[in-house]
Amino acid sequence: MLNLFLTVFVTAFLAAGVRRPFLFVLAYAYIDIVAPQKVTWGFLAQVPVSLIAFVCAVTAWAAAEDKNGIRFSPRQFVLLLLLIYCGLTTRTADFPQEAFDKWSWVWKALVFAMFLPLTLRTRLRIEAMVLIMVLSVGVIVIGGGIKTLAGGGGYGELKLLVNDNTGLYEGSIISTVAVCVMPLALWLARYGTIFKPGWLVRLFALGICFACLLMPVGTQARTGLICVAVLGVMMLRSVKRRMLYIGTIVALGLVAIPLLPSSFTERMSTIRNHQSDQSASTRVAVWKWTIEYAKTHPFGGGFDAYRQNSVSYDTIEAENAGDNNTAILTQRIEEKGRAYHSSYFEMLGEQGYPGLALWLLLHVMGVIHMEIIRRRYAKDTSPELGWVTPLADSLQQAQIVYLFGGAFVGIAFQPFCYMLVGLQCGLSAYIGRVKRAEPKPFRAPRKSAAPQPASAPASA
Repeated sequence: MLNLFLTVFVTAFLAAGVRRPFLFVLAYAYIDIVAPQKVTWGFLAQVPVSLIAFVCAVTAWAAAEDKNGIRFSPRQFVLLLLLIYCGLTTRTADFPQEAFDKWSWVWKALVFAMFLPLTLRTRLRIEAMVLIMVLSVGVIVIGGGIKTLAGGGGYGELKLLVNDNTGLYEGSIISTVAVCVMPLALWLARYGTIFKPGWLVRLFALGICFACLLMPVGTQARTGLICVAVLGVMMLRSVKRRMLYIGTIVALGLVAIPLLPSSFTERMSTIRNHQSDQSASTRVAVWKWTIEYAKTHPFGGGFDAYRQNSVSYDTIEAENAGDNNTAILTQRIEEKGRAYHSSYFEMLGEQGYPGLALWLLLHVMGVIHMEIIRRRYAKDTSPELGWVTPLADSLQQAQIVYLFGGAFVGIAFQPFCYMLVGLQCGLSAYIGRVKRAEPKPFRAPRKSAAPQPASAPASA
């Protein structure tokens, strides 16, 4: 039944784009986030539905969309440089076939991020894109949240829509992305026009946020807990009653901690001491290997260059030996071909220092630009632009969460995160068009002073 429903839904979504070309853009975003081709076993699994939606979106825009006032922003130019550079490193990759497999979806994520701002010409379209991103992630996290409440969670055990530990269905990645979605869902609940704010909309938004908070618990991903803490601190700047906010967070924490499973609290305790946990020790060892690799390969080894790594490290565990004695057990671990588990080291190992610099520039520019927009329109409460500062704030929060979460999980090329970049560029372009369209105040030409007649010379 699920297979039939998804097939009909995706087909209808694409068919609707024939009348409304922008729906192809939304359909591509939905397909890239939910990946229905992974969930189903029938028609969708047999055709490149993501590529079809991408081609339809670009073709429909080229044929039918208004292109007046289009400007290529500096961040889009950085995306283009990153795209070209990744293409070059793919041609010289250490593992050509594996690199080409990753390139086959990375280029779409980068091109879509460049293309998306060209389509976001109205507030309605910007809001629709935010809405489809929130609801698409909601499709994944709501079911995962229900299973977590029912006791079906655990590290590597939470089953989402599909039993596939890749993409958004990997525990640390979905935990990070779920926290990124929370400020966007809250923005929709306050400023949305497609579903106008009301108690039902607010209740649904709070329900999605609650499901997002359950993802770090259900997956037991330490990255998710860090992202929740980062978002909690950042929201202090946005809330009006800070003491009430802090008190509510503390109260909810005191109530929630006793209800958390012991396996979750035990795993979170390893954040302080990575040597007691093999997974954390592996990450540190891989990061050290990547730094050494970059010294001899400053331009990177192409996608999936981690496959050649070989790391060894010691895990340290303390055991109670009785009579108040503690035995320290040290075990030597050797592993090969372990993933980077960090977006920063993923970029360094695969794209070298130039690629890492472009990637950092792209995201730092986004954080700064959203801050500029946030401050510039902070006092504008008009219906036309009163929603701009809160959206810029939400997009900035989502991006900073991504940058913190990306330090512990390899999502440097995660399509969802590049959709955030495209949204930021689209918001900036929209504001620019609105400002350019505003009538300029009339200024009367200055009248030049009449020349004074020359005075007669005084008689002697």
